[in-house]
Amino acid sequence: MRSPLPRAVLNRLETGRLVVLSVLLGALVGGLSIVLRLLLDFLVGLGTRVTDYAPPGTTGEGGLMMAFGTGHPWGLLALPVLGALCAWLIPARHGDPLTQLVGGYHARGQWPPLGMQLRTLAGTLLGYGGGLMVGRDAAYTMTGQLGAGLMARVTRLDAVELRTLTLAGGAAALGAVLHAPLAAAVLVAEVLYRRFEFEFEVVMPCVLAAVAGTAVYGLAFGFTPLLSLPDVQVPAAPQLPAFLLVALAATALGWGSLLACRVLPERWTDGPLRPVIGAAFGGLTAAIALYSTPAVLGDGSGWMQLGAAGFLGSEAAGHGAWRWLLLALGARIALGGGVLPSVAVGGLVGTGLGSLLGIDTAVACLVGAVAFLTVTLNVPLAAGLLAVTWGGETLLPLALVASGLAHTLSGTSGLVPSQLNARRDSPVHSSGPAWLPDTVRFRARRAPAAASPAAVPYDAPEAALEGADVLPAPSSERELYRRAVPASWGGARLQVVSLPPGVEIVGVVRDGTVRLPRPALRLTPTDELVFLARPDAYAALEGILRLPGA
Repeated sequence: MRSPLPRAVLNRLETGRLVVLSVLLGALVGGLSIVLRLLLDFLVGLGTRVTDYAPPGTTGEGGLMMAFGTGHPWGLLALPVLGALCAWLIPARHGDPLTQLVGGYHARGQWPPLGMQLRTLAGTLLGYGGGLMVGRDAAYTMTGQLGAGLMARVTRLDAVELRTLTLAGGAAALGAVLHAPLAAAVLVAEVLYRRFEFEFEVVMPCVLAAVAGTAVYGLAFGFTPLLSLPDVQVPAAPQLPAFLLVALAATALGWGSLLACRVLPERWTDGPLRPVIGAAFGGLTAAIALYSTPAVLGDGSGWMQLGAAGFLGSEAAGHGAWRWLLLALGARIALGGGVLPSVAVGGLVGTGLGSLLGIDTAVACLVGAVAFLTVTLNVPLAAGLLAVTWGGETLLPLALVASGLAHTLSGTSGLVPSQLNARRDSPVHSSGPAWLPDTVRFRARRAPAAASPAAVPYDAPEAALEGADVLPAPSSERELYRRAVPASWGGARLQVVSLPPGVEIVGVVRDGTVRLPRPALRLTPTDELVFLARPDAYAALEGILRLPGA
């Protein structure tokens, strides 16, 4: 039946519900991030005992107050084993946590099952704890997704709310680990596409969740910025060409990494040889750490902190070059991806070039990080906001110029394979029959002259439904609409659903497949309904159903 409340009041109630859920989810993810931070510190301590080397950390995460060590040869032999184990745990089909977050959203909320997500989390924890170039942000991103799944188990969420809140959970976790809630929220809304496009309808939930998550996380570990930089001043006009040269160099390296990561055939990285490639990645890391520099161990954010503070000089470029090689090779097997590894590569390269050019190394570090992150993840605005969060508002003009230049020159390639080129390519924003899975085909049917347009009503006898492998083709008077099951319908059977005249349910989308609407079928909160209705009847349906994007 129609709600007695006006439509404007219903809209406000629905918006207020999403606001409350976003804040609650952010607080939940912030609490989970506290537990994750303690677990990561414990794993890093174990890894230090094995390899005799502790990568430097950032000041915001309590690092830099330790001896780094040189790396024990026998301890480094554990890296090939860890590489193979991580490659086996992280699924080739779904990818690393950020790839899963992006791909699940475009698949209309079809994220990997819980067991696969826990395996991915275990793989990222082992890789980071052992010293492989796996960013600690990867574990946080997966924790954010798990937090959204936990909320969905205790709260009734429709399909649209679940998609939005899963992105918000990822933003809350990234905001906590990056100590930059606004930049994290924009990054999640921006990383979905290779072009400069946004999921504007999820920006506010991501901001609310990221702020709440960072607030809870900060109560335990403080609100110090992730990187501690000296007072950054506006670059003088004569130095601007040198900073643009740094941005161009970082852009070229980022574009080169996109090409280099395709050197390994996909049948190797996604097939039975995947653990072997992971072991080779771990062995290469161990060899570089033993014969060249142990600075390749860890995600590199601590070395970026030292470079920005002026302790590395031109040798930072060498550290960044080794890391560039590992990133290019490890991204295909979901190792070396994420936010912090890309930031570290660009920041170290920028620091080295800044020392050679005689310009402010802290500014050059952030300019390189902005350009490189823009190329690898296609997030120009989020990259600029990260630089401003860590370095101050005076960097805003230069950061925007560097990110804009990098995005213009790099094109639409990226290290996140589940990214799409534009919003129009995403099934989430398709309309009409294009919203249905590829397995559903529309076939023209000839109806009798005096008959109504062909349709399969939800209460048709079962005999009439046997062998009906396709949905009816839309006529000139009726159109197909696909919408999420309202929260109030969860658990109800189709035979008790009340619809306005002229509206029929002709399909139920569950787990990516379309099912025939049998009367005894019980709806779940994650289902979606396919309606066949006249436009005027569908307008009446809007007063009953929650129709996002209508």
